[in-house]
Amino acid sequence: MSPMPVTALRRWWLVALALAAGAALRLWFIHAYPEVEGDPLVYGDIAKNWMLHGIYGRTIAGHIVPTLIRLPGYPLFLILCFRLFGLEHYNAVMYAQVAIDLGTCLLISALARRIWSPRAASWALWLAVLCPFTANYTATPLTETLELFSIALAFYAFDRFLAAPRWPWAITLALAWSYAAILRPDGALLAVALCPALVFYGSKRWGTPRMFRWAFVCALLSILPFLPWTLRNARTFRVFEPLAPRYAVDPGEDIDPGFQRWTRTICVDFACTSDVYWNADNDVINIADLPTRSYDSHQQHIETRALIDDYNRHTTITPEIDARFAAFAAQRIHDHPFRYYVELPIARLADMILRPRTEMLWIELRWWQYRRHPAETVFAFAYAALNLAYFTIALIGFLKRPPLRGVILAFVLLRCALLLTLEAPEQRYTLEFFPPLIVLASVALSPKSPLSS
Repeated sequence: MSPMPVTALRRWWLVALALAAGAALRLWFIHAYPEVEGDPLVYGDIAKNWMLHGIYGRTIAGHIVPTLIRLPGYPLFLILCFRLFGLEHYNAVMYAQVAIDLGTCLLISALARRIWSPRAASWALWLAVLCPFTANYTATPLTETLELFSIALAFYAFDRFLAAPRWPWAITLALAWSYAAILRPDGALLAVALCPALVFYGSKRWGTPRMFRWAFVCALLSILPFLPWTLRNARTFRVFEPLAPRYAVDPGEDIDPGFQRWTRTICVDFACTSDVYWNADNDVINIADLPTRSYDSHQQHIETRALIDDYNRHTTITPEIDARFAAFAAQRIHDHPFRYYVELPIARLADMILRPRTEMLWIELRWWQYRRHPAETVFAFAYAALNLAYFTIALIGFLKRPPLRGVILAFVLLRCALLLTLEAPEQRYTLEFFPPLIVLASVALSPKSPLSS
């Protein structure tokens, strides 16, 4: 048996070094910034009730109440972790997410190698393992880590399938985009981008009829996991719900449409989401936390303050309070339709893409107030610069015209179109861009691929 060539041995050592650095970064986040509050406990409660009592539901006032506000993908993962490591052992969940996220990094690297070069694979691996924005989410039991893995796996399986249409890669591709959707409703956009792309990319090499058949088979396979969930929701709630409600409420619960629409007239950043949107029906809303764009005149300021004061008396959005929010929203939209339909959605999307991704760090929400916390302000600007660097280098890589650039662009544009409809921006909604963007960035940092010559 011949010894391993020196170059191959060196390459594996570099891969091991990169993975060790990535593991160290993620373990540091778990040590320094663990987050097991809010949504993680909602997922944990659902998983525990499902595992122990056979009821997919939340614990409300000591009773288990069936729910459909969260898809079953992440509770299934939590049940697996709870069975292996102990009930509500969230540290073990985080450590499992570290391993999964490092697997995501390897998939990103493997895809860069396939579409560009070994040098690109090396760049992609280091850019992925040292990306603090994705690494940070291993320190909280949320869907993001598994969502990123599903995206990376789907793109990798997509490229392997195009090279040789075979059942193993078709099944892997369908499972990857299905699991992305069963983790989060917006994960369905992965299938919306990749399924038509099978025909677009594969027709020239394998023929349009053949690729149409494969795309149909993959689409059919991806629907199957949602049938039990859809049937359960129809039987339990008498509703057709194949994913999860937009506003994460169970049938019969109020969605406060007036407040939702009013929020869309004022919010463009995460500070507004945290201080205003998330406090609705839960906590007081401080009038001082409202952005100046919340009123267009002195009279409107007085009326808005009166409305907020009335809400704060009981911190409940009653039908009467919601109707007043709706009236304010209607007036503001009538007076400034371009701002409502164009300026504010674009501003929210820009905030989700460009804002410093410090939402999971213990940093002041209003990080830009330099006099109050100069060190945190400087750090936030540096974090924003690093985030911008990833996007800028990815754009340079896109301009080098690598394979799959079209489907990557389609995936990003579809997510942007969805995010333009949201009223409450959060940076984590653009985290899904990173697997394909890191591949493009690795292309930018590498010489011209022999595949493109």
